[in-house]
Amino acid sequence: MRGAPAAPPTQRAVWVHARTLPVMPTHADPAAVDRTALRAQAEDVLRALVGRPDARLHEDQWQAVEALVADRRRVLVVQRTGWGKSAVYFVATALLRRGAAGPPRGATIIVSPLLALMRNQVEAARRAGIAAETLNSANQQDWDDVHARIAAGEVDVLLVSPERLNNPSFRDEVLPRLASDAGLVVVDEAHCVSDWGHDFRPDYRRIRTLLADLPHGVPVLATTATANARVTADVAEQLAVGDDDAGALVLRGTLDRPSLRLQVTTLPDVATRLAWLAATLPALQGSGIVYCLTIAAVEQVTEHLRAAGLDVRAYTGQTDPTEREQAEADLLANRVKALVATSALGMGYDKPDLGFVVHVGAPSSPIAYYQQVGRAGRATQRADVVLLPGHDDQAIWEWFASTAFPPEDQVRATLVALDAHGTLSTAGLETFVSLRRSRLEGMLKVLDVDGAVRRVRGGWESTGQPWSYDGERYARVTAARRAEQRTMLDYQATEGCRMAFLRAALDDPDLPDGWRCDRCDRCTGESVGAVPDTSAVEHARELLAVPGEPVTARRQWPSGLGSLGLDLKGRIPADEQVEEGRAVGRLDALGWGGPLREALREQVPAELPANLRPPVRTVLDAWAPQVDVVVAVASESRGALVEHLAAGTARLLGVPIVGALVPTGTPSRHDVNSAQRLADVLRHLDLPPDVAAAVAGRRVLLVDDRTDTGWTLTVAGRLLRRAGAQQVLPFVLGVG
Repeated sequence: MRGAPAAPPTQRAVWVHARTLPVMPTHADPAAVDRTALRAQAEDVLRALVGRPDARLHEDQWQAVEALVADRRRVLVVQRTGWGKSAVYFVATALLRRGAAGPPRGATIIVSPLLALMRNQVEAARRAGIAAETLNSANQQDWDDVHARIAAGEVDVLLVSPERLNNPSFRDEVLPRLASDAGLVVVDEAHCVSDWGHDFRPDYRRIRTLLADLPHGVPVLATTATANARVTADVAEQLAVGDDDAGALVLRGTLDRPSLRLQVTTLPDVATRLAWLAATLPALQGSGIVYCLTIAAVEQVTEHLRAAGLDVRAYTGQTDPTEREQAEADLLANRVKALVATSALGMGYDKPDLGFVVHVGAPSSPIAYYQQVGRAGRATQRADVVLLPGHDDQAIWEWFASTAFPPEDQVRATLVALDAHGTLSTAGLETFVSLRRSRLEGMLKVLDVDGAVRRVRGGWESTGQPWSYDGERYARVTAARRAEQRTMLDYQATEGCRMAFLRAALDDPDLPDGWRCDRCDRCTGESVGAVPDTSAVEHARELLAVPGEPVTARRQWPSGLGSLGLDLKGRIPADEQVEEGRAVGRLDALGWGGPLREALREQVPAELPANLRPPVRTVLDAWAPQVDVVVAVASESRGALVEHLAAGTARLLGVPIVGALVPTGTPSRHDVNSAQRLADVLRHLDLPPDVAAAVAGRRVLLVDDRTDTGWTLTVAGRLLRRAGAQQVLPFVLGVG
């Protein structure tokens, strides 16, 4: 990574280029294996795998297969997308299972991170006559049958998600049996092992334990297309754990992709980017992917492109699994022009003829960016790769960065709660820790890997092992992330070759001094797409300018409130509920998201900014809520803003504002979990008697600046309903 020195190679990793010969380990006798015959068998398997009678392993693929099958090595392959990493482990599996270089071996375990990747791999294996199965969240109905087939020795390859490695029954009952008889262990997308990698996952760190417990001589293959020198060194060191022989063999090749035509197109605003997409996508060859940074952006871009007559599908982590699988199939078969996706469609998705990748907003690191654009052009002479950076990119990067490892006091509170109460579910832990569910779950995974807690049936328990908060390491990782962000900004601004820039940023060992790709927009002066005409931009701007977002009411109390001293559980009584409301927009959306985030930042103006007054009027006019009075939720941090919004809303609706609910203590945080947020609001929100009297028998519009967990509106509405309000409808500026 530019600006950050790479870690030196570990002493236990043997670093070579793909064209050099491997160092033979001491536990294998090179003379015992007929390597010429072994290669012939390997290429027979390859031909079955790819369905081509002329297919042959290239030399670096053969080197990896040879090291795994003949020498039982631990191998890290860092090669660009399309190089053929999956062919290596499927060919090696077939040879090991049939006993091509010794007694027949057990099944291959592949740790694979994404469902799309698993589906591609299972299909590829079956083409080569390899019996492959998978255990993941989308096929739970098949788990018992798969376990039975594993026990019967009928499975050649088992693909599991890293999260499955810590499922209590799988970890304690299935995994030990698999590991004791494994023929090969494969860690796909191995950069996830390293917390220096762009997609670090705590569950991947359990692989270190798995490798340490493997019997002697079980070969291990780790693969990734996106790792700089520091990530490569870190993964190689972890790969060598438990291996007392020659350590990990690292095979690293060039990152250049001759088919990719890199381009950065900077446009003045969101509307112009949407108009550019609608005008340009039909002219791009084949089908492709349009990446967005947030789910809200995916939904908006999808809606706009469909309105323009383009056949596109949305693909995010919130998309129903069945719909995701169908979307993948439609893209593979070129039945759609594009999938509009978050990074949920990323690693390992295999469509060799993918014709283009467009980013609406820049990823926060060159490693993540290159990994995503690497989906394109694997079997085509040309693939267009266009980055459309946005003004809000850095704010979105900062938002994601804010979900990093929690502060030490929250970690200690978790450990204290587990020590005091024994096994607790994640929901139960929420009543002791002020963290959102996603941050709490991520923290628990790290603590589990570190040995401080353990996942068991029913939740989590403390191991009683000492644990130290490594604040220095977390700070170093944060600093590295910020350096990556600066590098992405430098990539956008560079006057030099874009492919050379990315290769240098990823520490490509084969990058010659002064090299240029002669394909990117900087090298050729050419680019795809054109600035769209004024009418198209205005049409996109009109669509973006339409504000309004539903605000869904809470209907159920969270579990575990009893431990917080609150006697609330089950469904909220109907006569205490609020109705569905409205917001001007989502804070993570295109269009109004930026102005809303600006208005709701900590240093806020004394009143509602002028640019947000028209959308407030538009939402109220379209919604036309039938209310009698307006009540505000007073705010200590943005009091003037809320007061001005409530007063203006009352004038627009022609009804009186009768007062506000008032906080009675420290302002509530929004970045906490549901139970903690609710408890805080219940204890610190009060309905003054004069306001209670004024709402009796009335329909109330409840005004606040923003909603997140929804509990402030729920509690405020409950207080109003219990005071006799006939109906409560919430209205806020932002959601999220």
